[in-house]
Amino acid sequence: MTSEPEEQVRLQGFGEMTLRTAVATLMQLAPRERAEAAIFRVRDGVRLAESEVAELASHWGIELAPKVRSPRLVPEQHWPDMVRGMVREAPLPALMVAFLVGVLVARR
Repeated sequence: MTSEPEEQVRLQGFGEMTLRTAVATLMQLAPRERAEAAIFRVRDGVRLAESEVAELASHWGIELAPKVRSPRLVPEQHWPDMVRGMVREAPLPALMVAFLVGVLVARR
């Protein structure tokens, strides 16, 4: 089935738009979101297959968005690493004051 770039389609979750815009939008989504999204033709309600969408994207020169890691996947820094980084950047008088405050708090 031939596809016109200006054909009206409905991208699930985004509404109606042209086919080229829907394919470009779909290619910008994260892999998991891309797998869950679907493009439906307005004229007959038929869903476009993933292979057809990928073929249209390559034909029109639309590339996938660069792979960006989710912030949830980045390991959290541990407190010792954070404190070590702050100590490296802090001026000496500030370190001395922080040490004295720590001593006072620890004695109470």
